[in-house]
Amino acid sequence: MSIQINQLCKTYNPESDFPVHAVKSLDLTIEQGEFVAVVGPSGSGKTTLLNMLGGIDVPTSGEVKIDGNDICHLSEKDLIAFRRDHIGFIFQDYSLLPVLTALENVEFVMQLQGHKEAECRERASDLLEQVGLAEQLHKRPTKLSGGQQQRVAVARALAPRPRFVMADEPTANLDARSTAELLDIMQQLNQQEGTTFIFSTHDPRVIKRARRVIVFEDGQLTEDRRQ
Repeated sequence: MSIQINQLCKTYNPESDFPVHAVKSLDLTIEQGEFVAVVGPSGSGKTTLLNMLGGIDVPTSGEVKIDGNDICHLSEKDLIAFRRDHIGFIFQDYSLLPVLTALENVEFVMQLQGHKEAECRERASDLLEQVGLAEQLHKRPTKLSGGQQQRVAVARALAPRPRFVMADEPTANLDARSTAELLDIMQQLNQQEGTTFIFSTHDPRVIKRARRVIVFEDGQLTEDRRQ
């Protein structure tokens, strides 16, 4: 699955005297299996772009084609199913369900996909162990530190084996060791399973690992380099 972006625009408050042009006439193709960092100053449009690629936000105009299908024109029901089955999200604010334990948060999307309980439990446990939370499985988010919540969010995003992972500042609350461990896991999935990773980030540790860096300023692509 590739992502093809054609003349993508997002304007907030378009009818006001002060519209905000978050993304401007963007053309971009991201191939299956890429490991991409989208970088730029705060307010440059990075998060808005990720949200549109993942079908969370609707563009003002333009197309987001995934495997040839424009997800901007899917029905709400079809879009929800598409996100559930193909896209993993890692949000800046974690967005964990507060009434569920770490283990249950990671199991949740797999359960929505219809996987058996034992399969969900085994994969969720394995992922939480990989991110260093084997001793925190049954704690709710309020009992976890910010860094621990971020690691739960990463495990949850990876659990349903998505084709794409949209990661918005995924290492913002992590120390150097935790960041390195998580990036190792992501690179392994990228290489072994072909999962495409798209990061919005300021973190030089993430940028160094990326094989492609896309630079955004004022909603426009100013640089696209491979490394």
